[in-house]
Amino acid sequence: MSVDLSWMKDGIHNLRNQGLEWNPPTLEGASQPRCIIDGKEMLMLSSNNYLNLTMHPKVIQATIEATKKYGTGSGSVRAISGTMDIHLEAERLCADFKEVESALIYSAGYTANVGLIPTLVRGKDDIIISDELNHGSIIDGVRLTKANRAVYQHNDMTALEKILRENQDSERKLIITDGVFSMDGDIAPLQEVSNLAEEYGAMTLVDDCHGEGVLGGGRGIVSHFSLQGKITFEIGSFSKALGVQGGILAGSNQVRTHALNNSRSWLLSGSQPPGVAAAQKAAIEVLMSEPEHVSKLWKNTSYFRNELNSLGFDTGVSETPIIPVMCGESKIAQEFSNLLKNEGIMVGAIVFPMVSRDKARVRTQMSSGLSMDDLDIVLESFESCGKKLGWI
Repeated sequence: MSVDLSWMKDGIHNLRNQGLEWNPPTLEGASQPRCIIDGKEMLMLSSNNYLNLTMHPKVIQATIEATKKYGTGSGSVRAISGTMDIHLEAERLCADFKEVESALIYSAGYTANVGLIPTLVRGKDDIIISDELNHGSIIDGVRLTKANRAVYQHNDMTALEKILRENQDSERKLIITDGVFSMDGDIAPLQEVSNLAEEYGAMTLVDDCHGEGVLGGGRGIVSHFSLQGKITFEIGSFSKALGVQGGILAGSNQVRTHALNNSRSWLLSGSQPPGVAAAQKAAIEVLMSEPEHVSKLWKNTSYFRNELNSLGFDTGVSETPIIPVMCGESKIAQEFSNLLKNEGIMVGAIVFPMVSRDKARVRTQMSSGLSMDDLDIVLESFESCGKKLGWI
């Protein structure tokens, strides 16, 4: 008897009718400001490659040399025999970079969240308090726990304090927030979060995947607010501004020891290829020695956002190199994205379920590798396509 999968076909049909189906484009070469996508040269404004480090010569060379020395893989999970000296070197440098005692590197930012969060609480005597716009990996990590859950309105510290007050008798209290929110590009009020956590005896976890290489001179949101040692768990990612791949947990020595003994996504995942570990180390070294990448990123960000606003586009509450252009309906966002792609501008339409149904947008992301001429070309296309849709 054949298995009935008609429900899949129906589901895809419904997504297509609502303009919610994903059809990922194909990148034919490196992720760079000018790249080939689906056979066409495009200006890339839909990448997390904020500092354009994916093709940095030092990062590439480190990958090549480590691969020649160590091979393409370790052959094991790190807990058994898969930890190489190059993994430990990368973690020590990462801790120095984050200005904390220790760091532990996961296979991805996603696996850091889903692996760590369930180890921090036990059951109904504990509570997790989460910002309503937190990343899906945080939501998945929370779902894997048996703790009570509460969600506070986005960046609303009055709402957060109310929940803390109502649950002050909980045994373990864990506040979780993104650092930079990936859809809107705004920043969490981490100083106020930290103050409330200290007052009510709560642990804090910040997901800073979009803050590294961007805030705090590149060190991230904890450095931006000078909160080193006050945030319990800092999660990060090598796959965005650092241009490589992997997740980061930064904190105390005790935090690292706890995670590597209890976090299943770390314990049960094969260790990263040595070439990746070498690239992680090289990317941090580049960021620490070449601060001009961060300066150029912010110069591009300020210019592009100001020009979009001058043209009459709504960039929402963006404060960072993530600059959305708000469209409302999903089909409108997809139409705008397609018009821009026809003009050689790669931007993604962000639609439900990534955002609310009425808050679809085209999300642009700046890179230090984009020149002013590049940005002016993009702005001309935004103006042209915006006029075609009757927006400006």
